Amino acid sequence: MLRARHVSSKVALIPRVASGNSRRHGAHLIQSIRVRRLFESPATTTTHKILGPGLLHTHSYTTMAATSTDDIVEKLATLSIKPTSKLSHTETTSPGSWKEALIASGSAPKSFELIKTLVYKPKTAKTAIPIPVVVIAREETETNSGAIGKKLNLKELRLASEDLLTEFFSLNKDSLSPLSVNDSTFSRIVTVLDSSIATSSATFAVHANSSKETLFLSGKDIESYIKKLETSDLKVQEIDFSTLATATAPTTVAATPAAAAPTAASIPSQAPVQIAIGVKKEEDFPTWYTNVLLKADMMDYYNVSGCYILKPWSYSIWEEIQAWFNTQIKELGVQNSYFPMFVAASVLEREKNHVEGFSPEVAWVTKAGSSDLEEPIAIRPTSETAMYPYYAKWIRSHRDLPLKLNQWNSVVRWEFKHPQPFLRTREFLWQEGHTAFLTKPEADAEVRQILDLYRQVYEDLLAVPVIPGIKTEKEKFAGGLYTTTIEGFIPTTGRGIQAGTSHCLGQNFSRPEMFNIFVEDPNDSSKSYVWQNSWGLSTRTIGVMVMVHGDNQGLVLPPRVASIQAIIVPCGITARTTEEQRQKINDACEELAKTLKKAGIRAKPDLREGYTPGYKFNDWEQKGVPVRLEIGPNDLAKQQTLAVRRDTGVKSPLPLENITESVDTLLKTIQADMFKCAKEEYDSRIIEVTKWDDVVPALDNKCIVAMPWCDVEACEDDIKERSGRAADQDERAPSAGAKSLCIPFDHSRFPAIEPGKTKCTACGKDAKHWTLFGRSY
Repeated sequence: MLRARHVSSKVALIPRVASGNSRRHGAHLIQSIRVRRLFESPATTTTHKILGPGLLHTHSYTTMAATSTDDIVEKLATLSIKPTSKLSHTETTSPGSWKEALIASGSAPKSFELIKTLVYKPKTAKTAIPIPVVVIAREETETNSGAIGKKLNLKELRLASEDLLTEFFSLNKDSLSPLSVNDSTFSRIVTVLDSSIATSSATFAVHANSSKETLFLSGKDIESYIKKLETSDLKVQEIDFSTLATATAPTTVAATPAAAAPTAASIPSQAPVQIAIGVKKEEDFPTWYTNVLLKADMMDYYNVSGCYILKPWSYSIWEEIQAWFNTQIKELGVQNSYFPMFVAASVLEREKNHVEGFSPEVAWVTKAGSSDLEEPIAIRPTSETAMYPYYAKWIRSHRDLPLKLNQWNSVVRWEFKHPQPFLRTREFLWQEGHTAFLTKPEADAEVRQILDLYRQVYEDLLAVPVIPGIKTEKEKFAGGLYTTTIEGFIPTTGRGIQAGTSHCLGQNFSRPEMFNIFVEDPNDSSKSYVWQNSWGLSTRTIGVMVMVHGDNQGLVLPPRVASIQAIIVPCGITARTTEEQRQKINDACEELAKTLKKAGIRAKPDLREGYTPGYKFNDWEQKGVPVRLEIGPNDLAKQQTLAVRRDTGVKSPLPLENITESVDTLLKTIQADMFKCAKEEYDSRIIEVTKWDDVVPALDNKCIVAMPWCDVEACEDDIKERSGRAADQDERAPSAGAKSLCIPFDHSRFPAIEPGKTKCTACGKDAKHWTLFGRSY
C-alpha cells in the first residue's frame, strides 16, 4: 500500500500518475523531479561551429540547471533590475491557467499582462543542428511564424519540440521565460524581442524559469535584461509585430484559372478586432469564449485553479436539463440515489484497466487534521468502483433485476491540461446512471435508449445537432464492452467534441475477480453474471451550447433552457416624460410580464432606474435572452409591443391582443431556426474522403472527415500520427492529429461499403465502416 506524503495543508489533493508498468504517488514523482533539478550536474561543455543563419554543427554547450526564484532575483539585482513583486502559485500549463492562478492568489498587481516565450525550430539540412529562434512577446501580440521566418530569412519555422527545449534550456514550455535566455544560451539562439514591450507602461508577468513561480517586471527591465546579453557580434532582433503583420499581408491579384486557392495558413491572420464582447469569435476563439461566459454572468473564477463558480445564469440551464432528463429516466424505471464521494484506495485498485484510464487524474485525500491517513482515500473520478460492491450485496436473485440507479453529483478529475470552463475542469457536475440486467439484450436496449435521451437534450433543448454512433475499441470507455456516443461539432474551430456517452460494461465488472455480481438463471439454474451499463452527461453541455450558438454580441440562448425567455424594456422615456406617463409605461411592462408568466412563458420587466434603454438592450443581448419586448408611448397608443429576436436581430410588432400565443409561437420558431442553422452548418462540414491526400486539407479547412475505414487500431494510430505530422503547426492553427470520433449508426448519407471493393482511405485494406475522424476537444 502506498503511504501518504506529509504535506502542510490539512487536506491534500494529490494526483496519482502512471509511469510505465508501475504507479507512483503523484507527490513522490513531483518530489523526485524537484530533487533532480536541484542536484543535476550544473554544466556540460563542448564546442560548436556556426555554419550559417539558423545552423550549427557538432555542438556541445553549457546546460544550466533550474535555479530558485531568490537566486534569479539576486542575479537581477546585480543588473540593477528589481521585480515589483514575486509569486508562488499552482502549476500552470497555459496562458489561461497562468493568469487564472495569478488572479486567484490575490497577491498579483491589479493590472498586468503576460509575457509569452515561444521557441521555433527552422528547417535545416539533416546533417545540421538548428539554432532555435526564441520569440519574447506580449501575450496579446500576434506572432505569425511565417512572417517571423521571412523577416529573419529562415525557412519554415515550427514550434520546437519538448526535447529541444530540454536540450537547450533544461526547461519545459510552461516554464520558459525571457529569464531562460542567459549568458550560456544567448550565443546559441536567435533572440527576437517584441519592440512594444519596452515602450509599454504595463507591468508584465514572467515565469521565474518555473511554471509555479512568477516575477513581475516592467517592460524597460525586460528589455534591459535581454540587451545586456548582447555582444559585438550577436544582437537582439527587435521586431515591431504590428507593422510586421501589415507588411506580410497578402496583396490582391487578379485570379487566373491555374491559381491555387490560398490556404488559411498561408494568409497571416490579423490582430483580433476589439468589439463589445472583447474580440471576434472567428479571430480569437478562446478569448471570445471566456469573455462571453464572464459578460453573460455565467461563471466566475475560483481560488483553486481549474475550478469555477457556476452562477445562476448558467446553473439554471443545468436545472432545465435535470428536470427534463429526470422525468424521462423515471419513465424507464430509473431511481435517483446518492453514494459518497470518497473511494478507498483498495477498492479503486481492484479494477486495473478501469483505473488506468483515470489514474493521472485521481485526486487523493492523504491527511485528516494533522494526522496522516493510514490509507489514501480517492475522490471519485466516476463511481463504478464505489457503487458495485453494494450491487453485489443487494442483487441476490433474478427478481432483484433490473437494478437501475442514477445519481446527480460532482466528480473530480485533476486535469493537468489547459482548463476551460464547462469543457475541462477539475470538478464538474454530471449525472451518472448505473444499471444491471439479467441478459445482454436488455442491457443493449437501454444503452441506445439513454443515448437517444442525450441526443434529445442537445437537439431538442439546446438546439445543438449531434451524431450518434459507437466509439472504436481504442476510444471506448476503459473497462467497458463498448461505448456509444453523441458527437458534436464546433464550426469556428473545426473540432469535434464528445457530447455524451452511454456504455455497455458487459460482464466485466460482475465477474468473480471483480465484484462478483451474479444470480441464479431462472431458466437453467446456472450461475449468471449480470450485464451492466453506465451512462453520463455533464455540464459540458452548457459549454458546447455557448460555443455553437454564441456570436460577437455574446451569448445566444435557445428558448427552452433560457431562465428568462422574454425581457420587457420600457422605451421612449425622456426628460420631458411626466411621472404619470413614466408610470403608465412601467405598469404596462409589468402587466405584460404577468400575462406571459401565467401562460408559462418566463418573462421579466427591466425597470431598473438610471439605465438607458440602449444599455439594457446590450446587457440582455450579451446574456442571450431569446426575445426582447419593447414598450413605449407609441406602442401603448397602438396597443402593441415591438419584438426583437436575439438570434437574428429581426424586429416585428406584436399586438397585445393574443400576445401569449404570439410570443409562444415566436419562441418555438427561434428554437427551431437555431437548430436548423446549426445542423446545416454541421452537415456542410462533414466531408467524404476516399483519398489520403484529401484528409489533411479537409481538416485544415475546419471540417470533419468521413472515410471508409478498416477498423484496425494500428491504422487508427497511424491516421492520428500522419495527419498531425502533415498538419499546419502554426501557433494559431489546430495542432492535433485526427482521432476517430465515432462510427455513425446512420450510414444512409454515405455510399454503401462494398466488401472486397471499398478500401480504407488510410491503409488500403478492406473497409468495414464509414468512420468520422477529426481534430477534437
